[in-house]
Amino acid sequence: MTPVLALLIAGFLAPTAIMALLSLRSYSGMQGFGDDWTLANYIFVIGDPYYLLIIGRTLMLGLIVTAACLVLGFPLAIYIQRARPAVQTIAILLVIFPLLCNIVVRSFGWMVLLAPRGLINEALMAAGLIATPLDLMYNLTGVIIGLTQIFLPFMVLLLIPALQNIPADVEAAAYTLKSSRPRVFMTITMPLATPGIITGSILVFVLSISALVTPRMLGGPTYKVMATQIYDEFMTNLDWPAGAALAFVLTVIALTLIWGANRIAAHFTKGFAA
Repeated sequence: MTPVLALLIAGFLAPTAIMALLSLRSYSGMQGFGDDWTLANYIFVIGDPYYLLIIGRTLMLGLIVTAACLVLGFPLAIYIQRARPAVQTIAILLVIFPLLCNIVVRSFGWMVLLAPRGLINEALMAAGLIATPLDLMYNLTGVIIGLTQIFLPFMVLLLIPALQNIPADVEAAAYTLKSSRPRVFMTITMPLATPGIITGSILVFVLSISALVTPRMLGGPTYKVMATQIYDEFMTNLDWPAGAALAFVLTVIALTLIWGANRIAAHFTKGFAA
């Protein structure tokens, strides 16, 4: 364990500790940060309406993307899990294939599709369905579409093992007792797939609220989320203490939500088992 522990300390714990100390320093203009210790950066981030708006927008974005990935990914995971082995292999390869492409390239692709004169708007106007281009970029809509497509494979790949762990005879017994398909889905499939749902939702949510490239490209420079604001604080404003404080606020929010989701999942699973 020594090499792994050394790599963890050098690559993660040490930089995190340095950034934590940096977040407690004061900002001194072009000099970067001062020598005094203060909580002013955290107080400013938590108390400023502008930052609270960005935090709320980021959390809303994460929830919407997570819900979209779950709604789209669950039927796809069920189809893959119940398909023939040859079809399963092809379907899983198609799910994994987008992950082999760089996020920047995929975001550029969505820019081509969602632009005011992009392929989607041109096709809709050519078909006579709309008279003016839809506003699909540089707003919440474009970011949601891009992040959902990017993180959907993670949700599907985590749901498939959870569905495979459901005993087939349990659902067969329910059908034998004349249960309808919706009832079997709601009372057996969904509860037994809860571990995969919780794990996939947590992963997609954390990735969504910390995403930088796609919100920057599809949201534009004026549509701020926490990741883009952190980047601007470090690279544009050169206010490293404020950027570090904002990064730790994002980390605390993510860890709190993960803890709460795990508690809810444990309570739900215990209740179902009882």
